[in-house]
Parts: sequence; C-alpha cells; structure tokens
Amino acid sequence: MSSHRGLARRLTTADAVHIGVGSMVGAGLFTAFAPAAAAAGALLLLALGVAAVVAFCNATSSAQLAAQYPTSGGTYVYGRERLGPWWGFIAGWGFVIGKTASCAAMAMTFAAYVVPGDWQRPVAIAAVIALATVNYHGVTRTARLARLLVTVVLILLVVTLVAVASGAPPAPVSLGSPVGWTGVAEGAALLFFAFAGYARIATMGEEVSSPRRTIPRAIIIAFAVVVPLYAATGWILLDRLGAPALAAAEAPLRDAAEKTPYAAWLAPVVVVAAAVAALGALLSLVAGVGRTALAMAREGDLPSGLARVHERYAVPHVAEAALAVVVSLLVLVADLRGVIGFSSFGVLVYYAIANAAAFTQTGPDRIYPRGLQVIGLVGCGVLAFTVPVEALVAGGVILLAGVAGRAMVVRRRAGSGA
Repeated sequence: MSSHRGLARRLTTADAVHIGVGSMVGAGLFTAFAPAAAAAGALLLLALGVAAVVAFCNATSSAQLAAQYPTSGGTYVYGRERLGPWWGFIAGWGFVIGKTASCAAMAMTFAAYVVPGDWQRPVAIAAVIALATVNYHGVTRTARLARLLVTVVLILLVVTLVAVASGAPPAPVSLGSPVGWTGVAEGAALLFFAFAGYARIATMGEEVSSPRRTIPRAIIIAFAVVVPLYAATGWILLDRLGAPALAAAEAPLRDAAEKTPYAAWLAPVVVVAAAVAALGALLSLVAGVGRTALAMAREGDLPSGLARVHERYAVPHVAEAALAVVVSLLVLVADLRGVIGFSSFGVLVYYAIANAAAFTQTGPDRIYPRGLQVIGLVGCGVLAFTVPVEALVAGGVILLAGVAGRAMVVRRRAGSGA
C-alpha cells in the first residue's frame, strides 16, 4: 500500500450536496435546539439567525478557498497555504477535536432514540464501527448511503413538521427568564454546531469531480436547503412547546409530536427520523475527520501512518480506523449536551482561520466580498468565547495541548536537522 497515494475523484455535485445536508440535518435538528433554548430562551430564533449569518459567511469563505485548493484537509490546507503552517495546524487540530466530539454526539443521539438506557453506549459504539466500515469500503458507498439517509430524513421531517404545526396546540405564552445578549450569543454558539456540516464538502475536495465548480455550488445549495428547514423547526418547537419546556426537553421533536392527535404514529416517525439523521451525520463526519487527519499526517502534523490510503478502496483507512477507536472511547465517558459546546468551540476556531485565509485571496480566486469574511471572523471569535464555560475550558486546554505537542516536534526536528 502506498503511503501517499491520491484519492479518487468520484463525487458529483449531487453527492456532495447530500453529504453536506446529511451532516447538518443530523447534527442539529435533534440535539441543539434544547440547550440553545436554555441559553437564549424566547429569543431562540434570534440566536438561530445569528448562527445562520455567521455560518453563511463561513460557507462562502470555505467555498472560495476550496475552489482554489481542491484537496483533502479543508481549512488545515487553506491555513497553511494562506497564513502559514502554524495557523493551518491550529485549524486542523480544532476541526479534528471538535468533530471527533461530534461523532460521539451523533452516535449517542442514535442510541438514545432506539434503545433503553443500559444499551445506549454499546449500541452507539456498534454504530460507530458499522459506519466506519462503510467508509472503509470507498467514498462512493459513503455518498450512496448518505443520499438514501438524507432522502428518508427529509421526508420524515416534513411529515413531522406539518403534523405538529397542524395538530399541536400553541403553548401558553411564556417568555421565561430574561436573557441578554450573552444568552443569545451562547444560544447561537450552540446552534452553530448544527450548521457545520458543509465543512464535509470542503474536506473531501480531493474526491470531488470538477472541484472549482462543484465545491462552491454544493456548499451553497446544501446551506440553502438547511437554513429554511432549521427556521421552520425552531419556530414550530418554540410555538408548540414554549421556551421553558423546550429548554428542558431531551427529545423536543418527539415531545411536540406527542402533543398532537397523531401521537400514536407520529412519535415513532420522529424516532426513526432522529435515528436515521444521526446515522447520516455520523457517516459524513467519519469521512470528513478522516480526510483532515490524512492531510495533517501528510505534512507531519499527525503520525505519518494516518496518511496511508487503501490501495483498492482509495480511502484513508488507517485514519478512519483510528477515529473509530477514539470515538468509541469518548462514547463511554461523554455527556451529550457537553460535547455540543465542546464541538462548537473547536469548529469555531477552525472557521475563524478559514475566514482569515479567505480574506487574503485576490484576483480570480476571489468570489465573494471581503466584508463577508470580516463578519465571519468576528462572529466566530465572539461565539467561540460564549460557549458554556466547561466547554470553553476543555476546548482551550486540548487546543493548547496540541499546539504544545507540535512545538516539541518542530523543535526536535530542528535540532536533528530534519
């Protein structure tokens, strides 16, 4: 097996859109609204709007950069090329730690909807292993399964939202405890977790056909599909459950379904949709994190063995196997709500560097105005420091640990003349 074999360009625009939508739909609709409502209260939709604006700016920066650098690694590569190796490393490390936490969150979400408490962690680990195996056998299988899962989830979600909107009575008007801008910002930071799926498209740039055309188009289309869906979901949940009940809910869409006359059949539909969405997100996350680890290993920022590409299936199989092991360990100790904040911190760092890198692009490589990158950079910085305190501390410590580790490696290489 060759250690630096290139990946095959097999993904079409439709494949890339399905992978991006699958990541975003699974990441947010079934996990992020409750903790965000606990932070933002009745101003949940304002928090969603803030998250959407920041995410849109990030999406345009990612699209612009991916068109110029159509290779695996996403902002890890963009940061290295535009800002220098250290900024690239920080972006890549932030992505890897944030999205590894997201993998654990998605596996736990799937298990929480399909099995009782004692079985949840074993089933979550089984899901991680199963989907890592799918990815191992080739990106076209990943794309086909992602397309199937996204189609099923969108159909079930539309049915659920229409049924809840038409059948559940509005909740009594209750503003809950007053929140300030910090509550809105924290809610936006948690909801940002739901929008980060479009990064999967950029990180798979080495496997997309006609990348300069396909990547920007796929990112914007995926984003355009998801934002209205999130807005409708947030409004319906807030209107039918009320801010206090939504904040306390473990499964908000299921709770809303149970308020309708159709609860007997609608609640199981929600369970199926949540389980399928979580699997779709986990499938895409494993692919995206594996390819960022591949890119970092190629540059010596992670162990070189992670750069190995399978001779037959043309995937970074060692990186994906290692990821499956780490995620399985996280599932054993993680708390679902806690990892959302942790994931948001890591990914906000990643996108702050993406915006800074895109700001430096000139000439024909510039697709969008610099003002979008300024808004994205400032927004990412603000939201990163308003995630829950525990997530901020944990994320900061692990990010700094990675920086310290790389500094030691760089110093050792310099001393040996390598």
